[in-house]
Amino acid sequence: MHLYLDYNATTPVDREVLEAMLPYFTENFGNASSIHSCGQRGRSAVDAARDSVAAMIGAKPAEIVFTSGGTEADNLALFGSVAASNQSRKHIITTAIEHHAVLNAAQAIEKQGIEVTYVSVGSDGVVDPQDVRRALRPETFLISVMHANNELGTIQPIEEIGRIAAEADVYFHCDAVQSAGKLPLDVKRLGVNFLSISAHKMYGPKGVGALYLRAGTSLEPQFHGGHHERDRRPGTENVSGIVGFGKAAELARLHRQGDALGIEILRDRLEETLMRSLPSVRVNGDRSRRVANTTNLAFAGAGGEALVIALDLQGISCSTGAACSSGAVEPSHVLLAIGLSPDEARSSLRFSLGRTTTPQEIDRAIAIIPPTVERLRALSPRAVSAVHAR
Repeated sequence: MHLYLDYNATTPVDREVLEAMLPYFTENFGNASSIHSCGQRGRSAVDAARDSVAAMIGAKPAEIVFTSGGTEADNLALFGSVAASNQSRKHIITTAIEHHAVLNAAQAIEKQGIEVTYVSVGSDGVVDPQDVRRALRPETFLISVMHANNELGTIQPIEEIGRIAAEADVYFHCDAVQSAGKLPLDVKRLGVNFLSISAHKMYGPKGVGALYLRAGTSLEPQFHGGHHERDRRPGTENVSGIVGFGKAAELARLHRQGDALGIEILRDRLEETLMRSLPSVRVNGDRSRRVANTTNLAFAGAGGEALVIALDLQGISCSTGAACSSGAVEPSHVLLAIGLSPDEARSSLRFSLGRTTTPQEIDRAIAIIPPTVERLRALSPRAVSAVHAR
């Protein structure tokens, strides 16, 4: 049986989520915008799911815009706010460790003549809110900072940044794709205008996400077509996916705290045992301020991609970083941003646990990973010097 330790890349669809979705592929297949009874059954299901997603983050249902996922939600927030902004305000602030959905969107926005400041982070992988404050200009109109980093799991000081944004009368976007279902979310307490979430990171289906849009916040739609989602995102609703998202949000509200406690115990046992069993292993990022399921470990002298392949051949799935960067030649931008050298970044692995991870699976990982690392170190010409340098 394959051991899956890459829940930050995606999660399995919960059985209850799948069961909720199935009728909307078959007997309840109607278009939710149709006025006949078949369509209205779909509309009712979409409305119920919107209520559930809104309840998970403390929003009003009318503030939820369903999208195709977190990447679209991020892009809609950034490009939509740029299009709606006063053209005299041409400056955005984000961080050096954002997901590529934000970073690449910001780089594309720069080509439109908008300046972007990429605030650095410390070696702990956490942004200093005062650095955000210092980056503010009179022409700043948007700040975008993720809640939990997808590679390190580090939790950013969103509430404090939200207060800074409010004081400066600047819109605030937060990518909460990796925190939804893992951390308590309350959009009012966080002080955000926009918040992006995705179903497939919280035991829902792929291909559906949402953007929270605070009432009164200006946003220009980026697609053009029908009047779906209150004229904010046109296109026939993905009824089955939205229903699954709603069920996943409901389950997250019920099980989040219990899940986190059990997962954290297993994560810490994996992390601490590997550090005791192997020389020259360290945790990347802050160990205390992170989501419960994530550890990012540097194995000096062992190539990360080779290690991922070697572990996969032995039945363990993990990653070197974000799934969207798989196959990239460059080392992780997140690990470079916290001060790791390219070699150190390339020797790092992310293990992310989930709701279905068992103690027996962690025991298996603990038995397999150390000898695999030692074997790869022995094959590497730079391994001995890298290990002794620690």
